[in-house]
Amino acid sequence: MVSREQMQSAAVAAAGEEGVLALGAPWPLHHGGVLERAVLGWRLVGPAGAPVVLAIGGISGHRAVAAEDGGWWAPVVGRGRALDTDRYRVLGIDYLGGSGASTAPAAGGSFPTISAYDQAAAIAALVAALGLAPLHAVVGASYGAQVALAIGAAHGAIAERLLVISAAERTHPMASAWRSVEREIVRFGIRQGDPAGGLKLARALAMCTYRTPREFEARFSGPPALEDGRFRLPVEGYLFARGDAYVARYRPECFVCLSESIDLFAIDATQVRVPVTAVAVPEDQLVPYADMQALCRRVPDARLVTLESLYGHDAFLKEGEALRPIFADCLEGAAR
Repeated sequence: MVSREQMQSAAVAAAGEEGVLALGAPWPLHHGGVLERAVLGWRLVGPAGAPVVLAIGGISGHRAVAAEDGGWWAPVVGRGRALDTDRYRVLGIDYLGGSGASTAPAAGGSFPTISAYDQAAAIAALVAALGLAPLHAVVGASYGAQVALAIGAAHGAIAERLLVISAAERTHPMASAWRSVEREIVRFGIRQGDPAGGLKLARALAMCTYRTPREFEARFSGPPALEDGRFRLPVEGYLFARGDAYVARYRPECFVCLSESIDLFAIDATQVRVPVTAVAVPEDQLVPYADMQALCRRVPDARLVTLESLYGHDAFLKEGEALRPIFADCLEGAAR
């Protein structure tokens, strides 16, 4: 039988705590320029006194991470999940430049270039301000994995280990090619007075790179349907629905800012002085398996785990059960 004290503890863990940290004014940036009056939004969920794990994901990720918060990583983070919020205190953030409480572009306004190193510096300031150092781990996927590597290279003292999913030492030119077209679609939409329409199309194109040809063949091989005088392919409904959903929660200028940040990422992996568990997905079209192998050869203390997935780059969002033993091995094992 669950005691009243246990129920109260669970309620506190679910409620979490959050805030907005004022960073230095002005806040200098890696690629030059500054942010005036920069702030960083954050949220903590989990038992007080438990080991703290920073969980960060793609550019759409935000400070609400866990399932009990309706978070973006609900299949992986939450009670009884791979990153268990009954055992760990999970820290989430809103990225600088993203659609959240942190400093970001205004509609139609200019904004300086943001680097993964800028995110890492802001996180280091947050960890110091909250008295959380050292973090038990930084768990990063996609853009979050780039930020995790930047933490390991520039702020290694704040984390005991890194779990890096789908990121390499630098962005592959083919991935940059796709994303550069996506950004130009958004810019074109802004110039035409239809930023939402541009973002919808860019997100639809991005979905083609996140998933795999095998998944699309299995789901969308049916015949076209004649609607409103033209044929519509089965995949169209899915892609443009995903675009509409994205427009409802993300700002076009923020997409351009953080998409560019991904493509500008480059790091000297030999400077990552924190033990790294790297998870590579052979089906990932954006981060080639060979690039993650190369990363692990250059990081002084790294091991590579292979996760095969129909979902490609989106495996980190979909493969909750497959990630469970990987998380357990990294988070529960001793730091090497």
